[in-house]
Amino acid sequence: MPRFSANLGFLWQGMPLLDQIEAAAKAGFRAVEMHWPYDTDPQAVRAACERLGLTMLGVNTVKGDTAKGENGLGALPGREAEFQAAIDQAIAWQVAAGGKAIHAMAGMVKPSDRPAATGVLVENLSIAADKAAAHGITLLLEPLSPRAAPGYFYSTLRGAGEIIARVGKPNVKIMFDVFHVGCAEGDVLTNLSTWWPHIGHVQIAAVPSRAEPDEGEIHFPSIFKALDEKGYAGWVGAEYRPRGDTDAGLAWVKALGVSLG
Repeated sequence: MPRFSANLGFLWQGMPLLDQIEAAAKAGFRAVEMHWPYDTDPQAVRAACERLGLTMLGVNTVKGDTAKGENGLGALPGREAEFQAAIDQAIAWQVAAGGKAIHAMAGMVKPSDRPAATGVLVENLSIAADKAAAHGITLLLEPLSPRAAPGYFYSTLRGAGEIIARVGKPNVKIMFDVFHVGCAEGDVLTNLSTWWPHIGHVQIAAVPSRAEPDEGEIHFPSIFKALDEKGYAGWVGAEYRPRGDTDAGLAWVKALGVSLG
């Protein structure tokens, strides 16, 4: 069965990041991933992960001006320098922390701005991919469902896949988040097979609640079986919003007949 990573953007909220890392290890996770950890010393994160036997995975590039509703910078015309600065920040943090992936956030784009935004994103990612490749880092593109992020540049796997094809860099991959795919497109198993050659990381949460993966309309044992059959050697990110206490919510592991490590 797959190995699971604790996404500390959602799990054990309200705790300092280093305490979240401790909690993840105590719960039995063997890997962690994060959203925006830039206020924490990456060397301290590396030391904690090494001490606890955890693999450090991915982070996100910064959103931009959240007061204005920004959700990434990669596809925003006129913001190219800010996006590259965000990539540089993420690469430097990951190199120090020992991580190997960055979710390069595209941002919110009006339909009328999409043609210009597409060219901006392709050029931005082409530059960023070369920077990341120098450190063995993968860039991940994650389609976000309209339910969770209305107006995000791409909400479908095809949308992200078209950008990947135009960039043409081997270290630019899809973040296949079952929650977003389930909400935006459905047909999760077929989409998993269709886009398999381009998938760099997998995340899970219940559809439609985004809670623990033991409820809703997705049969996660079938997802895990498909990943096994395809020989998936990566981690599956537990990126869900707990219904209540994070540790109590981990009952899903036993309910689904899996183990975290």
